[in-house]
Amino acid sequence: MNANTRVQTSARTTANQAKDIAESAQQLKSSSERIEDSADRRTILAADRTILAAERTYAAWVRTGLLALASGIGAKKLLEGLIPDWMISANGSLLILFSAFCFVAAVWRHINPGPPPPQPSLPRIQPWLLVSMNGFLALVSLAALVGIWAAG
Repeated sequence: MNANTRVQTSARTTANQAKDIAESAQQLKSSSERIEDSADRRTILAADRTILAAERTYAAWVRTGLLALASGIGAKKLLEGLIPDWMISANGSLLILFSAFCFVAAVWRHINPGPPPPQPSLPRIQPWLLVSMNGFLALVSLAALVGIWAAG
């Protein structure tokens, strides 16, 4: 083989290797874009899970408050005649005050969840709606408290 043929063969080999390297670089670029997109999607999903967990926590506080309110009101009728009236009223008052605390804590906990999560794709419950609904429930609790002491 003469020198000219060897140079041409070497040039073709180098060109093929350069082509292979370019294809490999393109695949690597495409793969890294998919990984970035996947990481972004996981971040969004994590933010959505955080929002849903905050709503479940809010619902648990409200559920606990409603249970305490019902228990405080029911204690008056259920225990009537079994124990002294002042103990029934005190027990009912504590339960009703605890319910008012739960309604306030639900709003506070939902509005102040701690460190801010990444931007979710889900909408959050509006704070004005939480404050108005739980404010109403707290007023109902206080009215029940007045009712327990007025009826006794």
